[in-house]
Order: sequence, then C-alpha cells, then structure tokens
Amino acid sequence: MDKASHATARTGDFARAPLPPMPSRRVAVIGAGAAGLVAARELLREGHSPVVFERAAGVGGTWLYDGEASAEPLGAGGVHGSLYASLRTNLPRECMGFLDFPFVADEDSVDPRRFPGHQEVLRYLQAFARWFDLHGLIRLETEVVSVRRSGDASWNVSYCRRKLAGADAGGELQEEEEQSEVFDAVVVCNGHFAEPRVAENAGIDGWPGKQLHSHSYRVPDQFHGQVVAIIGYNPSGMDISRDIASVAKEVHVAIRAAPAEKMQSSTAHANLWLHPMIDGAEEDGSVVFQDGGRVKADAIVHCTGYKYSFPFLEDDEEAGVVAVDDNRVGPLYKHVFPPRLAPRISFIGLPFKAIPFLVFQLQSSWVAGVLSGRIELPPPKEMMQDVAAFYTDMEACGRPKRFTHDLGASLFEYEDWLVERCGLERIEEWRKAIYVAARGRVRDRPESYRDEWDGDAQLLEQAHRHLAKYL
Repeated sequence: MDKASHATARTGDFARAPLPPMPSRRVAVIGAGAAGLVAARELLREGHSPVVFERAAGVGGTWLYDGEASAEPLGAGGVHGSLYASLRTNLPRECMGFLDFPFVADEDSVDPRRFPGHQEVLRYLQAFARWFDLHGLIRLETEVVSVRRSGDASWNVSYCRRKLAGADAGGELQEEEEQSEVFDAVVVCNGHFAEPRVAENAGIDGWPGKQLHSHSYRVPDQFHGQVVAIIGYNPSGMDISRDIASVAKEVHVAIRAAPAEKMQSSTAHANLWLHPMIDGAEEDGSVVFQDGGRVKADAIVHCTGYKYSFPFLEDDEEAGVVAVDDNRVGPLYKHVFPPRLAPRISFIGLPFKAIPFLVFQLQSSWVAGVLSGRIELPPPKEMMQDVAAFYTDMEACGRPKRFTHDLGASLFEYEDWLVERCGLERIEEWRKAIYVAARGRVRDRPESYRDEWDGDAQLLEQAHRHLAKYL
C-alpha cells in the first residue's frame, strides 16, 4: 500500500492557520501505537521535535498481532499484544479513523465491511505513519526502562534496544547496554491492554482445570469438546465466548449485571449460556455461580480487562508522577496532565468507552499546543481542584475508582471541551450519531451487529460526503 491507496488521505482542510514562532520542545513519546503515532504527528505540526520509542519491531501497538500466546496464561509473560485471530472492531470504520485521515476500505482489503478486522486497522496505522513521514522519528525494538526528572524542566529517559536474534544466534533476545537522553517533555502513549486483570474467585487455588486470560487467547482449538467458563461479557468476552462455542461442548459466561436487570440465560448458540458472576470454584472441577447454578468445567477464561501500568515511571511517593489505584491513574487533569508536573509530562489514550482514535488526536493536539505555549493551562492548584471535584462527583454517584477513565455518557462533552481548547472545528454530528447507533446495536444485537447496518443510509451519506474531501 502506498500514498495513492484508498487508506491514505490529504489534510489540507484540517490543517490550522500558520503558527507564529513558538518554543520548540524535544519530546519523548513512549509507544508507537495509534496514540503515539498521532501524538508525534500533532507535535510535529506544532513545531516540536518528537522521538518515538517503541519496544515492538513495528508500529501499531495493540493492533500488532502476535500469534505466540503468553507463556504465563494469567499474566503478561513478555507478550505485548492481546489480539485474538478473529478480532474485528466494535465500531464502524467511519468512527475508527483520525479526523483528517479517513479509515476507508483499502485496495488490499479482502473484507471491506464496516467493522474491519485487526489486519486492516494495522494497515491503516502503517499508512498513517508513512503518509506523515513518521518512521524516521521512531526507534523500533527500543524499550523505555526509566523516566526520571532531570532538574525542574527536563526529563532523563533511559532506554534499551532489545532484538530477537536470528536462528544462527539461537533465537535469543539480544540486549544492548542501557542508554539515556534528556528531553524537554514526555508524552506517555504505552496503551493499557498488556497487563491482565484477573478475577479473584473463592477456591480457585484448588480448582483443577486450566485458566487463561484473554491476553493469551488467540484461537479456540485448545477448547475442542470441552466445557468452558468465561468471566466477563464486555466486547472481548462476547467475541471469545462465541469463538470458543464453535468448537467447545459447552460455554458458560459469567456476567456482572446490574441488580435490577433481568438476565436472559439463553443465546443464539445452543451450547452457550449466560449466568451471574462466579461465586466460587471447587476441587471437583465445579464452577459455582451466584444464583446457585453450577457446572463442571475444564477451563476458565478471564475476559476481565487490563491494568494501567507504567513500569518505567518512578513509584516513590514523593518523586512519582502518578499513582495507579484500582485502575485510577491520578491525579490527572482531564485524564491527561498531572497538575504538579504539567505540561512537561502527559498521558494520551487512558479513557475507554470512547471513540479511541478521535480522542487520541484531540488529546495530542491539546498537549502539543500547551507545550508550545499556544494553549494555556490553568494554574496547578486550579487543576488539582478540578481533579478533586471530579473524584467527589464520582463518589457521590457511587461510581468505583476503576471507572475513573470511563468516558461513557460524558464522551461528547469531553470531545467538545478538547475541541474548544484546541481551537478546532466542532466534531461533526454524523460521527456522534454513528457512534451512538453502533453502541446501541452492540447492546441490542450482540450476535449480528457487525453485519447488519440497516437504517444508516442517510448518516453514511453524510459521512462519506464529508470524508471525501480528505481522499
């Protein structure tokens, strides 16, 4: 695929007016997934000099498929990717692309459906990196091992090149000596789909079956003819349960449902049932659900999400940048800036239940503008007051800390707030409408929402008419 392909776009209409001379910062960007790539592009647009560190051998982040599952079924086990072979997006391609770089079916696609597979998302990100000449900024197979403050206004970033040697060297991991460089600012874009969260169930230590986390799931073959219990029914749980049901004897999915919800136990699959959450596991192989139901299972698959993790940041309470408490990364002003250290360090891509690539771009534009001085941040005290008020509101509503970065119903408000700060045009209404329609179909048609999109003709016409100016 090259710049002439359908997966590329021009950006003239979206580009801002020429900027007056402003400070140019040397910025370390950690990660070359979707967030890191668009962060680098926005930093370049603002006149900064980004250097992108990526520990994998290619760009794409979580969209790089790794067929080798983790050696630790319930842990990260050195494997960064979390994709399963059958994964397709749960948002249509009209919502998946960056604002000025449409995600349209490319000429190499064998499956130009509205909900593309992970291979096509990866090709899209690779095309984005090529179009904006980002590859020269990216240091592949280079892992950041430490980020430390160097004085009041700079950061010492230590990194190590790690490369898997060829067969003639035994295929061992070759590691170079650690090196360090000083940067004016750091933008953290390391994603949050690499450190598994595992459900804690009474009696699980004595349970005799096999367990794995969805991080280690690739294909269903290992479950042929088995009885499988799956914990969790968010997108990965939905997909993996149906994937496994194609080969398993029985699949039993444990769901965290609201108390007032009436749960349907049957599904469109004759061998797949829904249950309340697991109450415990027993030594005879039984898995017991909260309603008293039980099954003897051969395996448990934890589709229970991931932890935010920043192993390269100092964790000393006095010197640390942020703390992670029950998946709350904080304190962060608007999910991006630690008030005490803003704008010298920032985080892109923490929110979920969002339109991911769009949010990454808006956050990156904000960070780049703040670093150049074009956009002003409130004083640290005012930012901390905003964070404290946000936490207080969450507590008053009974929302657990783990939902801190769940945009949910506040998604469009958050997008509009960022747009206003960055001086950009408002997000098109068709984007929001398509997103709302897609989320509704996930809820109402979990079996078929990716392949049924009736009623969208007018929205799609608006979308394609708008996106055409970038093609």
